[in-house]
Amino acid sequence: MEFRKMRRFRQQLPDEQSIAILQNATSGVLALLGDEDYPYAVPLSYVYIDGKIYFHSALAGHKIDAVRKCDKASFCVIAADDVHPKEFTTYYRSVIAFGRVRLLEDIEEMRAVMMKLGERYNPGDMQGLQHEMDKDFKRAAVIEFTIEHLTGKEAIELMRQRNQ
Repeated sequence: MEFRKMRRFRQQLPDEQSIAILQNATSGVLALLGDEDYPYAVPLSYVYIDGKIYFHSALAGHKIDAVRKCDKASFCVIAADDVHPKEFTTYYRSVIAFGRVRLLEDIEEMRAVMMKLGERYNPGDMQGLQHEMDKDFKRAAVIEFTIEHLTGKEAIELMRQRNQ
């Protein structure tokens, strides 16, 4: 598939900056095809590893049903959202990824991803992380999002500031 080119291509961030945003942000919105083909967008914590984004989830619910229904998804992260009322604009920086989602089935792969998630959001507490994993692992799912297309964009004002 050929993905649509960004209309305001001069404001497109280089891939390495888009990846840096994914590596540093702590939450984003996963968009899936939900019930009755309505879009279903859900805010989630995540971890970015080697071109893939991972989420943990309960074993059942709207999100899991949507992942099983259709493997196409998008994920959006907002890194800057600075409203400038007198200019009638927002200085923004964001990334949108398009790709395919799947539920991980390999137990060791799931554990490795959950460890990365735990280290990211609660660094330095391996004992607490291990306790949580032992307690909840059987009730958890891990979703893998393989990025097929990634674009980052920033407000023209931020682009100008960066280029000065």
